[in-house]
Amino acid sequence: MKIIQINSTINAGSTGKIAEGIGDRTIQYGGISYIAYGRSANPSSSHPIKIGNIWDKAYHLINARIFDTTGFHSKTATKRLINQIKSINPDIIHLHNIHGYYLNIAFLFSFLKDWGKPVIWTLHDCWAFTGHCCHYQRANCIKWKTGCHHCPLTRLYPQSILFDNSRSNFKRKKEIFNLPENIRLVTVSKWLESQVEESFLKSKKIQTIYNGVNLSVFKPLDQTSLKEKNGFAGKKIILGVANVWSEGKGLKAFLDLSKLLSIDQVIILIGLSKKQIQGLPKGIVGISRTNNVSQLAEYYNMADVFVNPSIAETFGMVTAEAMACGTPSVVYNSTAMPELIEDGVGFIVPTNDIKGLNNSINKILVLGKEQFISSCRSRAISLFDMEKQFEQYITLYKSLLIK
Repeated sequence: MKIIQINSTINAGSTGKIAEGIGDRTIQYGGISYIAYGRSANPSSSHPIKIGNIWDKAYHLINARIFDTTGFHSKTATKRLINQIKSINPDIIHLHNIHGYYLNIAFLFSFLKDWGKPVIWTLHDCWAFTGHCCHYQRANCIKWKTGCHHCPLTRLYPQSILFDNSRSNFKRKKEIFNLPENIRLVTVSKWLESQVEESFLKSKKIQTIYNGVNLSVFKPLDQTSLKEKNGFAGKKIILGVANVWSEGKGLKAFLDLSKLLSIDQVIILIGLSKKQIQGLPKGIVGISRTNNVSQLAEYYNMADVFVNPSIAETFGMVTAEAMACGTPSVVYNSTAMPELIEDGVGFIVPTNDIKGLNNSINKILVLGKEQFISSCRSRAISLFDMEKQFEQYITLYKSLLIK
């Protein structure tokens, strides 16, 4: 079995690590794995294929910023990639994030239409079926169901500073992405699957495979000793984690919560910029983004409660990681977040309800984290075991190759 995955990164960031894990599992089964990537990279066990160069991406980025045309440049880079794919002649092509200023989607999907072999596309966000944005929930926008125009989110990734081309993008993507008949869609949550079923991709076969958590790293540890080690003995820790903190990720919610803290409570936020850390109010400890997963697991374990007040999540990896460490969560009733939570592992509160958020946090603190550890760990093992999720992809590969 010979596989080529295409993603913006390789073994870096959440999607890059997912692609790397799928590649590893393919190799374990005696297959050959290639990962074509357009942006950042870490060492990989798969054969890496670099797409384009810095000048190509700069040209793509500049045009996208001005004209709102993400995905419609990088022609030469995409032609070269197509020639490499033809030379390798894989059994399956597996797409992940194809936005990121490195691919021409018209060229790629025209090739895939005539490829004749199985194509899988894992959707990690909503960009595939909108005229611009990756997460329309931030604006409560439903134009994607009928036809995007006058996009309210052009200033968010993939940012456009001058023109709104969402109407044209929507029409072109609808035509382009429906070209290949041999494409199977995978979504990372049931919520995202439900959205795809209302989009112009609804005629495609869809299945959900949750993102996986490394349960050997994210596991329950001794909370008391970790608190003492890090100077938080006697404190009740409320934890939040994000790659980039913004209003959509819930930063303002934590600022509001800080006004309601009791003397023995502290909020720890991981993933803040230096500027954000400097502006934090009393009661919040800010920490820069960390790529050290063992250190991150320690913070999940130190926490008495994990809070994810994001309003736009297609899965919620940080919530799943906290759960694997035995830490209960409080989340907003928005997008995929309620899908992760059930009785015994945390609480779901109405979106933007700070009072409800605080009340649920305090319920957990009164009950004690110990009441939740077993249920949290069991749910993580049942639904989010990384090894089981990768195995589902291999099963999918095999089923497509049998046909």
